[in-house]
Amino acid sequence: MDNTRRTFLKALSASSLAAAMSGAPRAFGSEEVVHPKATADCCILLWMAGGMAAPETFDPKGYHPFEKGLPIDKILSTFPAINTSLDGVKIGQGLEEIAKLMDRATLIRSHVQPDLGSILHSRHQYHWHTGYVPPQTVAAPHIGAWMARVLGPRNPVMPAFVNIGQRLEGIGESEELKAFTTGGFFGSEFGPFNLPFPDEAARSVRPPEGMDASRFANRYQLYRKLVDANPQRDFMSDYQQESMLRSLENAHRLLGSKEKEAFDLTRESKSALDAYDSGRFGRGCLLARRLAEAGARFIEVTTEYVPFVYWDTHENGHDTVVKMKQEIDRPIAQLIRDLEERRMLDRTLVIIASEFSRDMMIEGVPGSTAKDQARVKSDTLESMTHYGLHRHFTGGSSVVMFGGGVKKGHVHGATADERPLVAVKDPVTISDLHATIFTAMGISPKTVYDIEKRPFYATEDGKGKPVMSLFGS
Repeated sequence: MDNTRRTFLKALSASSLAAAMSGAPRAFGSEEVVHPKATADCCILLWMAGGMAAPETFDPKGYHPFEKGLPIDKILSTFPAINTSLDGVKIGQGLEEIAKLMDRATLIRSHVQPDLGSILHSRHQYHWHTGYVPPQTVAAPHIGAWMARVLGPRNPVMPAFVNIGQRLEGIGESEELKAFTTGGFFGSEFGPFNLPFPDEAARSVRPPEGMDASRFANRYQLYRKLVDANPQRDFMSDYQQESMLRSLENAHRLLGSKEKEAFDLTRESKSALDAYDSGRFGRGCLLARRLAEAGARFIEVTTEYVPFVYWDTHENGHDTVVKMKQEIDRPIAQLIRDLEERRMLDRTLVIIASEFSRDMMIEGVPGSTAKDQARVKSDTLESMTHYGLHRHFTGGSSVVMFGGGVKKGHVHGATADERPLVAVKDPVTISDLHATIFTAMGISPKTVYDIEKRPFYATEDGKGKPVMSLFGS
């Protein structure tokens, strides 16, 4: 483990302990916070974990087919651009189904992230999901936890925050993933209901095998008595203990409800299953639609982050991205169509995003001191292994939004047409993107809680500003 990652993990462990020991976060200065009128009731984040390259997907640049000996500085994209339903706007080949729906979308082509001195997936995923640069002295809540805490559940039986498709055990960097996939200082009741395998979601709302519902309820009551009799104040604050008990209570309530059927994909028709079934991510999109219908507030569906796999394309980039597009294109389009047909899209904000983009030549941004993490050893292409976008790039990436009050058929911002492909028009930072998402959901970006005697804001220092030009018909 390198020193940067070791330091990061040590700091995260300290912040997690601080969260467990901290008392109840209190709304702070609430009389000064005016929440906007919500344009969305539900948010679905489709997370392209590992660094989705904008020039290969939603911001295509100069395409060159593979040719042995081709100078790599000539290559901006390994996919030709295709037309979309939005006049004059093209996206990368392999996203033909999404292309048919771009007239319903807002496309941000100028999302930017700092390189943070060291461009690590763990640091950038933490930053994107919480709005704060790690490490923090307290455990920063996930954006979904903010929605769960401030807005509460849409349906009191359903988990407000659901995370689909990401394993938190048994993979590389699992501790870093756990650091932001939480309710943070809000407590476990506002954390995610984790469903790593959509096919097995129905099992998560049944009592353990060999245990009926009454026995499960008895176990909860026994645990409650145990905590009351032997409070673990050396390890966890009273508030955090109560939050954990309330999360168990919520789980028990879901166990006996009709809403638990939403977790069962076998209740879908064969045609629906076939329409979504491109793999685990596709089935996750179907599950997200079912949970949104049942009343979940925030749902994240991820292609899953595993180092050097999926969107983490350091080698064989082109071939890997071909496979990733096959996995995401049809189910994302089907999700949008289903929400539209059910008259849910207008009040459901769907977001496609990633922690950063990729470039063949430049790591980070011009002038970055980040270490080169690519394995290109020549100035020319000699094999297909290096035909693709490899290096982590934070100077300009793309975000796509559907529904939830954002404009239809709208393009915001632009990146340079020549390398470096940095945002050159109307850049959107993470703070401002979060402020935009919160505003759509009816949460002021200046919402603040007092934790450990200091204010902690929904956007960093409360300075995030929504991009209001994205809203409207």
